[in-house]
Amino acid sequence: MTKESGLFICLLHTLLHSVLSVDITYHVNEEDSPHTYIGDIAADSNFSQSLKHHQGTPITFTQLQRTMSMGSHLFNVTNSGKLYTTHTLDAESLCIYKKECFKIVKVAVRKEETFIRILKIKIIIDDINDNQPEFPEDQIKLEFYETEAKGSTKSIPNAVDKDIGIFNSNITYELKDKSNTFILSIFEEFDGMKILKIALEGKLDRELKDTYMLQLVAKDSGSPRKEDTLNIEISVIDVNDNRPMFSQQMYNITISDTHHTSSPVFVLSATDLDSGQNGNITYNFYQKTSSYLKTHFKLKPDGEIFLNEDFYRNKQQKYKLYIQAKDRGKPSLSSKATLIINVISNQNNAPAINIDFVSPLTVNSAAISEASKIGSFIAYVMVIDTDSGPNGQIKCNIHHKMFQLSNMGSKEYKILVKEPLDRETIDHYVVSIVCHDMGSPPLKTKKQFSVKVTDVNDVEPHFTKETFQFLTYENQKVDFPIGFINATDPDLGDGGQLTYSIINDNNNDNIPFQLTKYGFISTSQPIDREVKDIYNLHVLVKDNGTPSLNNTANILIEILDKNDNAPYFIFPNNDPYNLDVHYHPHSKKDITILKASDKDTGNNAFLTYGILKSNDKNLFTVNSHTAVLSFSRTVYQNDAGTYELQFIVKDGGTPVQSATTAIILTLFVSNDTSPMLTVVHSQAGNNLNMTWIIIIVAAAVILSVAIVVSITLCVFRCINHINSAPETAHNPKFLSQTEMRQILYQTNNPVAITRNAEEIFSRNLQSIKPKSPYYPEMEQVANEWKFSTTPRRLPPVPQHYNKDVEESSTEQKCFNASIVTSNNLNDTLPSLKERNRGWSEGDITSQKSGASEYSNYRPNIPPTPKHDQEQETYLEPV
Repeated sequence: MTKESGLFICLLHTLLHSVLSVDITYHVNEEDSPHTYIGDIAADSNFSQSLKHHQGTPITFTQLQRTMSMGSHLFNVTNSGKLYTTHTLDAESLCIYKKECFKIVKVAVRKEETFIRILKIKIIIDDINDNQPEFPEDQIKLEFYETEAKGSTKSIPNAVDKDIGIFNSNITYELKDKSNTFILSIFEEFDGMKILKIALEGKLDRELKDTYMLQLVAKDSGSPRKEDTLNIEISVIDVNDNRPMFSQQMYNITISDTHHTSSPVFVLSATDLDSGQNGNITYNFYQKTSSYLKTHFKLKPDGEIFLNEDFYRNKQQKYKLYIQAKDRGKPSLSSKATLIINVISNQNNAPAINIDFVSPLTVNSAAISEASKIGSFIAYVMVIDTDSGPNGQIKCNIHHKMFQLSNMGSKEYKILVKEPLDRETIDHYVVSIVCHDMGSPPLKTKKQFSVKVTDVNDVEPHFTKETFQFLTYENQKVDFPIGFINATDPDLGDGGQLTYSIINDNNNDNIPFQLTKYGFISTSQPIDREVKDIYNLHVLVKDNGTPSLNNTANILIEILDKNDNAPYFIFPNNDPYNLDVHYHPHSKKDITILKASDKDTGNNAFLTYGILKSNDKNLFTVNSHTAVLSFSRTVYQNDAGTYELQFIVKDGGTPVQSATTAIILTLFVSNDTSPMLTVVHSQAGNNLNMTWIIIIVAAAVILSVAIVVSITLCVFRCINHINSAPETAHNPKFLSQTEMRQILYQTNNPVAITRNAEEIFSRNLQSIKPKSPYYPEMEQVANEWKFSTTPRRLPPVPQHYNKDVEESSTEQKCFNASIVTSNNLNDTLPSLKERNRGWSEGDITSQKSGASEYSNYRPNIPPTPKHDQEQETYLEPV
């Protein structure tokens, strides 16, 4: 060994002595699996820090004393100093009933073959709360005498917890006793062992309760806490602390003088609350009973009393016996009673009934409130029967569903309420009480009395209707009667006196009605139907009882109209109103529509219209109902001018109200309208050159023939085209009103039609007749034209005049041909451009508002030669 090695060893011994002088302590949980890592001895012992500058031969650790007794087999230490478990640890089996469970493991520390020191490793096994406290038995029985004093105790077993440690094995106890008669007493001895006892806290009485069931709960202090329960049955042992008790202190019986000796006169009865021999009762004569009476009566131990054979029946009528009832307890207890025996003959008397009422009205009547509860006392009944024995024993009853009779003993009774009373259902009862004795035969007495049920305010008022509906006219004076509302209340007195009032839900002071407390409704202010026509009110009724009861209902008041508003014009809205009307051959017949309104309703708002003045030419008319202003006849050139028309509108009320307005109408008539309404005398010039006349006539004839041929060809082509078109294209039902008017007014020339054409025309008119009352002009078409019976054919009629429809070249040619022919025949129809454009209802302009235009064109028919009139009748306006 070198000098350096010696110095190193000395230094190492010095370090180990100073560092490893303290043992190492580890903790491990029980129930951990084998090979659980506990700790590093090398690191925890600071060897690695003290010898870290010597990186030579490593230090090794070896576990010593591997014996079963020392418990070292439970752990394993590696050469490097790692500590592990080798088995699953159970603290309860390793350390029985110890506060702390631990094992000591000794470890040798070496460097190569050189021994350094022995380390003592303390391994504490931490217990888990895996065992509950346990009592030796689930149930035990204890006994206490009922006379035991407060504080008496009985020992009970402890609970045992196999866990170790301060908390897991620490047991606390709790006694559960609902009667609070017993408590738990715990005494701890010097070694920590607890002594448990059940202590008497209250007073025991076996006659009241003979068994008590307690529960003792044992809990440990672990987490989570575990517990066990011990059921304790405590029996109260009887002692002779109760005397026998007779049902009565004095018995009074009556027997017949013919009573047989083999039948008991009376059977005594006494009770003892004690049990066993303490409650076993025997009867005997008390010493106060004379010897003379003992010779006449015989008393058995069970309480039966008999007549002796030598009983003298006619000598004495009344006997008094003193009886003692005695139990067999130690010491024995007894009680006394008196028995009076009356011996009577067989004669019997009926009982008498006396009734005393709590609230009497008369001798045989009483009063009771309907608010009386079940069991309320009504009357006291006492029955008198001077007989003795069974003849004087009374039994009474009442057969009534509302009242019952309760026995008070000694021929006394009380009458009680059996069912709830309701005066509104029945306010008066007649009750009969019947009493009879126990004689043979029994005698019976019956007595009647009456009970009057007095009222309490228990019924709320009830309206006869949920909703009261009334009608009244507007503008009535204040206090004008509207109607009457009614409610009923079956209660009496103040409870049946009702008061009515209107509920003001929204605190509205403008309710125009008032309601008296008796239910009469009247107006409180004038009512305007135009402001509000229906009032929905809520009414409250309450009685004057205590407490007051109430109810509600609805009131619906409908205000009827009076003709208090005059109609007024909406259009025209100015008076006078300036209106310009441009009349054109294709103008509609109607000019404009007057509009008026009336705030009233019904007939009071049914308006009719009329013209008052400035219609001297009878050119204008107004529909009295639709208010359509139209021309009443054909407009001529000389009708142009300014008209100051005054209109009137009237309602249908009483009295009639009306309003007027004026329209200054300026009529402009186009130049291509009908000629002046004057007699035109056409005179041929005497100096007319006959040559020019012949030339003109010849040209006209040639031109007419050419036109007729052209028209004929066009007609056939149009008919062929129409027949190939869809049905809806020529169905009159699908024609617009404008198209229909174009069919009617397409020529000014008189045209005769066949009988079939007339039928078709009439049918078409019916099919396109409007259903609305706002087009009355279409209803008059059929009456404005006359039909000829001379066979003629109508010229072809184009089916549509709308811009959206593209016409074929053939149709255009037919149409143009018709126009040319019409122009040659002085036709006043508009041009093709005008016919395609049409006249809208807005063509008539107004100075102040856009009045609706009705431009109905009625063609003027030029005079016809006389010979032509003789040959055929033309279609001409009426």
